[in-house]
Amino acid sequence: MNIKDYIASGILELYVAGSLSEKENEEVYNTIMENSELLAEVESIEKAILQFTAATKKDASYSFNNIKNQLKVDAPKVIPISKPKTNWLQYSGWATSLLIGSILIFTLSKNNQLKEQVASEKQLLEAQIDSASTNLAAAEKLIEVFRDKDIISIPLAGQKVSPTSYAKVYWDKKENSIYLDAKGLPEPPKGKVYQVWSLKLSPLTPTSLGTLDSFTADANKIFTINNANESEAFGITLEPAGGSSSPTLEQLYTLGAISS
Repeated sequence: MNIKDYIASGILELYVAGSLSEKENEEVYNTIMENSELLAEVESIEKAILQFTAATKKDASYSFNNIKNQLKVDAPKVIPISKPKTNWLQYSGWATSLLIGSILIFTLSKNNQLKEQVASEKQLLEAQIDSASTNLAAAEKLIEVFRDKDIISIPLAGQKVSPTSYAKVYWDKKENSIYLDAKGLPEPPKGKVYQVWSLKLSPLTPTSLGTLDSFTADANKIFTINNANESEAFGITLEPAGGSSSPTLEQLYTLGAISS
């Protein structure tokens, strides 16, 4: 028999714990009695368990001396072991400590996960509140603009290329800016962009006010655009991405003149 393999099999631990059948228990006992190395290993296992149990149950009266006192010494060599019997009371402290330890580790892990989740949700909520506050402030600003008697309102009607299109410009001359409501424009095709123009009518002179690059992503379709020009009309054309130096009249979507 290979002693190292026998020890590595774990049967000695089961023997000490009293988990073997009566027949297996007898066989292991006889084997231990015939081999001092196995006897020493069993003593080592028992000692480790007893030390662990003592650490978790300070009032435990179980000790290795109790076992030694029950042994019958018939030979010069003292055999400090007997056939173990299952004694769940003695090992309950050990098992309970392992169970409690596992529960504590699991609880701490869940607690940390919960803290991380709460922190993440808090950050998300704060971001949503900030976004809502920003949107509310912007909406209140637009309401003020739309109600201001000095703001000039210019409707832009759909043209030949897109008769159903429409838009509206709110021109704040004091701030040199316009608020463009482009909700009535269709989504631009891929590779195309809407471009806004300030127009002088006599002679016809277009000045670009920029492109609506965020048109698709902007849910409200309301854009604030700088305009320091002496505008007489406004128009919106569909241009290649990046915009054009002059309007493509065949792609004029909306147009509206300022009432005199």
